[in-house]
Amino acid sequence: MSTVLVTGGTGALGRHIVESLRARGHEVRVLSRRAGAGTHVGDLSTGAGLAEAVADAEVIVHAATDSRSLRCPDPGQTEQLLRVAGQARHLLYVSIVGIDDIPFPYYRSKLACEKLIVDSGVPHTILRATQFHELLAAALSVAGKLPIAPLPLDFRFQPVATPEVAARVAELADGEPMGRAADFGGPEVLTLEESVRVWRAAHGVPRGTVRLPLPGRVASAFRRGVNTCPDHRDGTVTFARYVAANEGNPYAR
Repeated sequence: MSTVLVTGGTGALGRHIVESLRARGHEVRVLSRRAGAGTHVGDLSTGAGLAEAVADAEVIVHAATDSRSLRCPDPGQTEQLLRVAGQARHLLYVSIVGIDDIPFPYYRSKLACEKLIVDSGVPHTILRATQFHELLAAALSVAGKLPIAPLPLDFRFQPVATPEVAARVAELADGEPMGRAADFGGPEVLTLEESVRVWRAAHGVPRGTVRLPLPGRVASAFRRGVNTCPDHRDGTVTFARYVAANEGNPYAR
């Protein structure tokens, strides 16, 4: 049994990571800015409380991220964590498949975090995963509110279940640092058009779509499936199975 600190442990992925680690018998600390939300209060933006949270932790799982901010604070937060992570025997970072070749600002920030970790000298493992089912469901939920949804129907995704990624994170946390771990992807590669069909079969929307021909390098990368890893179909939960099982999910409304 190890003492493991999880940043982002109250988030969509982090909650499952915490559950998986505890199921393996680890003592898990959850970092949160809000008192009562986790086990330890700390702020990755300022560094406040991080030293106390990290103290005597053998493993750190860094799953905190902010994809909504235009300022992409992830690199600065990762720097704050690395300043106090020197005594940990293993830092595990959760990243995204294909970010080397997709010039999307949030992906660039994740790539910057990876470089900071590699250059820090802290023993580490970086696990890249494909897009979560929830992300695809959120986009289709918004599209379903429109009578005719303009969508980049030729974009490719390999959606994966967050609990399965979390289980892989916990498995890696049990092992020795390995640098870059093998990518982790869902069981199937789908075009957005195929994903729309799955969503429509379950929810009846969007009733119609029109192909949105997005220009640029980011769109080209998604059309080519740079964000997928067909050789690593590690997950077992298909998008159709996720949609069927999550009728009560807020993204399914």
